[in-house]
Amino acid sequence: MLEKRFIPKVYANSVENGSFTWSSPSNIALVKYWGKKEHQIPGNPSISFTLDSCKTTTILSFSKKDNQDDYSFDIFLDGDKKDDFKPKIETFFKRIEVYLPFLKAYHFKIETSNTFPHSSGIASSASGMSALALCLMSIEKSLIESDTSLKTAERFLNDDFFIQKASFLARLGSGSACRSLEGDLVVWGKHGEIDGSSDLFGIKYPFEVHKNFKNYQDTVLLVDKGEKQVSSTVGHNLMHGHPFAQKRFKQAHRNLSSLISVFKNGDLDTFIGIVESEALTLHAMMMTSMPYFILMKPNTLEIINKIWTFRQATNSKICFTLDAGANVHVLYPESECEQVCEFIKNELVVFCQKGQYINDKIGFGAKQL
Repeated sequence: MLEKRFIPKVYANSVENGSFTWSSPSNIALVKYWGKKEHQIPGNPSISFTLDSCKTTTILSFSKKDNQDDYSFDIFLDGDKKDDFKPKIETFFKRIEVYLPFLKAYHFKIETSNTFPHSSGIASSASGMSALALCLMSIEKSLIESDTSLKTAERFLNDDFFIQKASFLARLGSGSACRSLEGDLVVWGKHGEIDGSSDLFGIKYPFEVHKNFKNYQDTVLLVDKGEKQVSSTVGHNLMHGHPFAQKRFKQAHRNLSSLISVFKNGDLDTFIGIVESEALTLHAMMMTSMPYFILMKPNTLEIINKIWTFRQATNSKICFTLDAGANVHVLYPESECEQVCEFIKNELVVFCQKGQYINDKIGFGAKQL
């Protein structure tokens, strides 16, 4: 099995304590992943824009401990201790311990901060889990690289292996987190027309991308900054036995196939059709599940209709996408920045909670700080 190559055979080095810091961005899916199998395997492939400004910075401090029977860690968000995050991290550690067998040897202090509001509908689990996975990989690297005669150490001299294993680990914390390590376009999930694509980790989109999609812009309109009405885990589980699930999975494959030519030839009109249809399909799957949910708010629909009206009147290439919530990601080419930003200020901000929104753009992945 492919997973076996991520299991280390031996750690040559001993490290008593230390600290690593990584910054990792969120991402916004264009073809949505919705529904998963066992072990965080996606029901269908997805592709996302990596964001730039919306990111999580995580400082992971670690120190050797005597009792190695259990996991030991504390979590802080913006300086405040967050014991309610502990169950999710413990589940993550249990899933990845076979691949990082040092986890019970240390006490960890996890200090994390976001550049965007927590539970704002921006994928904080994607940026947070990818940043944590990278910090853990940095620890493993320090345990291995002292002996360059080891095959494992040689692998770590290859950045591709480091990123691939980090993406693999991040997926086991939050599926979409595996798409946050690189940029500007990342594919996750096996697709017949994309060599190297895998259900186990994300890969950089390997084909030609037209200049129309370079430095693409994403303004996130914060319609509702409250806690998610439905957790991602619950939402994905609703796809089990969903009457339209198999048709949806096939649709995602077709849409990703179509995007290959779209990205090559720069066809923005087809891009708009696919991206908006994907967003609405995601919400349609939630509305037709059992139990069923409506995650959009009245202001979400107001914004969508305003975008459609503006596009028809101006021939702009603006479009929207949505995650599993009420907030709206407004996507547009860099060449339309001035025109679209004026439209957002004049007509869309009124529908945002307290007038809040975030201007972002395509980014290129995580960074060690």
